[in-house]
Amino acid sequence: MATYPTTEGEISVDIPEAGKPCKTWYQIVGDLNGAKESPIVALHGGPGSGHDSMLALIELYEKWGLPIIFYDQIGSGRSTHLREKKGDEQFWTFDLFIRELDNLIDHLNLREKGFHIIGQSFGGMLAGAYASRQPVGLKKIVLSSAPASMPLYKEACKKRLAELSPDVREILESTEVDHSSQEFKDAAEVFMKTFVIRLDPVPDPVQRAWKNIKENPSAYSTMQGDSEFDTVGSMKDWEGWKDADRIQAETLLLNGGYDEVMDFVVEPWFKMIKKVKWVTLQKASHTPMWEDTPRYMQLCGDFLSENRGV
Repeated sequence: MATYPTTEGEISVDIPEAGKPCKTWYQIVGDLNGAKESPIVALHGGPGSGHDSMLALIELYEKWGLPIIFYDQIGSGRSTHLREKKGDEQFWTFDLFIRELDNLIDHLNLREKGFHIIGQSFGGMLAGAYASRQPVGLKKIVLSSAPASMPLYKEACKKRLAELSPDVREILESTEVDHSSQEFKDAAEVFMKTFVIRLDPVPDPVQRAWKNIKENPSAYSTMQGDSEFDTVGSMKDWEGWKDADRIQAETLLLNGGYDEVMDFVVEPWFKMIKKVKWVTLQKASHTPMWEDTPRYMQLCGDFLSENRGV
């Protein structure tokens, strides 16, 4: 198994409203100082899944020499957990995660050299919100299976549910079925295998990410809700595309042909962002970096690489 220069660390992040000291755990694959390429900051989804879901991106370092910065967002993985904040909509906000991201970027001194961002799902929403603030140093972004609008995402989930068998759909759409019941869990798994990740078995890193949310659902349940396909949490009305005309960074949009984030949920990004390219990976669903890895990495590597052929 190949080995790469890897650095791990923890940094303090100032979150007064947390009521206790907080830290962000990060891991760097590659050498930030010696690399010819600008590094990538990987923003995982969830919220609350942790960096494991993004580990496929190591291939961008292997083949393109792009250093990767993974980190666990506050409330997940190896960063500070805040289970006591479950249900606190004033705490779990995009602003919280943007402050944490800025803190990491400043700590690693990325402003002058510049950096890229790849955001997956919620991480893509976060990347879009962050880019709209025009942060110093941001060069390019990849919004991967990232809804531009949560109302549109909810509409897409209804369309995807309608594609399932009547018996599964009836369970998932019922307001009377207990979400903790085995009946509901089995039906939800059908949705996940059809529109979230179509691989069998599911890769271990993705399973670890799901386990993170299961073990600490504070951020996810507050912002998203109890299920992947019914957003009832605090971000249910989020419309990130409305600020997307402020995004100056070149942007690559990616989603899957079977994605729960259907094309019409991505389209507002495409209409609003000035410098943008959009590719749908027809073989994939909501996790194209795992389901169609060669094409996904080729698209990202060519888009982000500044020294191709060097």
